Amino acid sequence: MKRKIVALNLVLAAVVAFAGVQLRNQWRAARNRERAVLAAPSVKPPQVPPYIPLPGSEPALSASYNNIVQKDLLDPSRNPNVVIEVVPPPPPPPMPALPRYHGQMNLDGVTAILSDNANAPQRSVHLGEQIGEFKLVDVSTEELVFQWNGQTVRKRIEELSDRSEPGSNVPVRSAMQAPPPPVPVIKTPLGPGEMMPQGFRVCNPNDSTPDGAVVDGFRKVSYSTPFGSACRWDPIGK
Repeated sequence: MKRKIVALNLVLAAVVAFAGVQLRNQWRAARNRERAVLAAPSVKPPQVPPYIPLPGSEPALSASYNNIVQKDLLDPSRNPNVVIEVVPPPPPPPMPALPRYHGQMNLDGVTAILSDNANAPQRSVHLGEQIGEFKLVDVSTEELVFQWNGQTVRKRIEELSDRSEPGSNVPVRSAMQAPPPPVPVIKTPLGPGEMMPQGFRVCNPNDSTPDGAVVDGFRKVSYSTPFGSACRWDPIGK
């Protein structure tokens, strides 16, 4: 039994010695290869050629593709010029006939005696009041200034004066023909009108508010003029 153990130990020792020899031989061969590589002359890297940029592309011009646009088969007209139709604005409405001028007075503020036309009744119109489609803005001894449709209309008094003979435009009625009944005027309590630069407010036409009434801090005051009665709204306390 002891002989077998001794023989096994001898075999194992031989195997270890052989493996050690082989390992040493491989280590020495690796050292030799490393020395050979390090001793070899160094390889120079190839020389890099200088950088040459590519030529830039030219910008596209409209003249270069104009021929393609002119022969565009997708457009029946083959016309690249688009025609924009401009619709003209509608013409402004015609200005109606201006009121007729019959006189003026300056008792407590400038008042013009006007009528809608030659056959319409005369009435006193203060600054800022409306007569027909026109608004009286200014009155002087030479001209009248109206406002209509956002426009300022200036006319000389000679152009607005009615120089026709009295009664020339009134149709002649027979003695047996009765005059037509007057059209009733519907009055409603409208209150003060537009504020004037003098500090008072004008009376609205067909205003049924009684004299002396107070509305929005203004009192209605009626007074007589050579052309009839008139009214205005004075601020309370003045």
